[in-house]
Amino acid sequence: MAVRILLMTQWFDPEPTFKGLVFARELVKQGFEVEVVTGFPNYPGGKIYPGFKQRLIQRELIDGVNVTRVPLYPSHGQSGIGRVINYVSFAATSLFYGLFFAKRPDVIYAYHPPLTVGIAASFIRLFRRVPVVYDIQDMWPDTLKATGMFSNEKLLSIVSRVCDWVYRRVDRLVVLSPGFKAILIERGVPESKIEIIYNWCAEDQLTTGSGPAVSFSNASNFHILFAGNMGKAQALDSVLEAAEILQARGSSAEFIFLGGGVEVDRLKNLAAQNSLANVAFLPAVPMTEVGRYLQAADALLVHLKKDPLFAITIPSKTQAYMAVGKPLLMAVEGDAADLVKQSGCGLVVEPENAASLVSAVEVLLAAKDEERALMADKGREFYQSHLSLYQGGAKFARIFSQLAKK
Repeated sequence: MAVRILLMTQWFDPEPTFKGLVFARELVKQGFEVEVVTGFPNYPGGKIYPGFKQRLIQRELIDGVNVTRVPLYPSHGQSGIGRVINYVSFAATSLFYGLFFAKRPDVIYAYHPPLTVGIAASFIRLFRRVPVVYDIQDMWPDTLKATGMFSNEKLLSIVSRVCDWVYRRVDRLVVLSPGFKAILIERGVPESKIEIIYNWCAEDQLTTGSGPAVSFSNASNFHILFAGNMGKAQALDSVLEAAEILQARGSSAEFIFLGGGVEVDRLKNLAAQNSLANVAFLPAVPMTEVGRYLQAADALLVHLKKDPLFAITIPSKTQAYMAVGKPLLMAVEGDAADLVKQSGCGLVVEPENAASLVSAVEVLLAAKDEERALMADKGREFYQSHLSLYQGGAKFARIFSQLAKK
């Protein structure tokens, strides 16, 4: 008889989410019976999506996955109070459903953030005696403080204590990087309780892009693409500084920025002020089209500001870049840089250091085509062997099967 998984996540398709339908579908493919408990879609706008109307319970069957939606307070604005009510409301309704209506699972999988999902899963575990796997994608309260969502030290201390309470009660903690694991061990979580499972990328969307191949304006240039959000955390001023240095040296390197974000207009103005002819900005495109742009580039750039929190983070674009098979320029310290070093898929750059980026670009330009192709192949091979959906799903499957036997 198939092991039954109750997958608790506040966000699920059609919302933009990481471990949503793709993950649930993979578990079904690997032989599990899966029920998802989630809210009515409202992220990121904070309004219920067209075509959905809140009710006590809505059930769907999507690609073999049973999806149960329960009501919540829709909110995702700047209001901290609104966000808290949003989190607490889903925790309350999912807890009520999990205790009284859900068919008894063999294992509960809970996705964090928010922390309230872990609290609800812990109570279901207590009353229904079901083991819990807690997947930590954000390190709270560290992320709350770093992003400015909460700055009250007393409140952050309470969040920290609640996190510790949840960590003690769940059966297994899954984290996305060695740095996350090290922090949890420092906070008293037994090492034997923690499993590192790297995130994967949207493989199907990256490889099934529709439309003609992308061609950038100057085909003779060496195109370095940055794809994704352009905000404060990405600290892209130093990339423009590097572009200015390279332009002055007559380099063929060109930086392409694909996406949106709060910093786009300012970065465009800065590039214009400095007359940077080797910088171009392209608007965001659907994920199904991103793969065509990645394939058209000669190298792919990951960049985050120099911050201790980012040293334990692996930006999701890392996996996407490796999967499509292009040389990487990794301007992030810590765990993300270690992946590039381990795989040999590119060069590591010091974040917010224009000179370091310039040096790395010049190394790539000086490399032979075969050397760059080898980097690309190593990245693709490393992704398939260590980071893919299949590999991640298999690791989760082992954990679920082990816990279900206890």
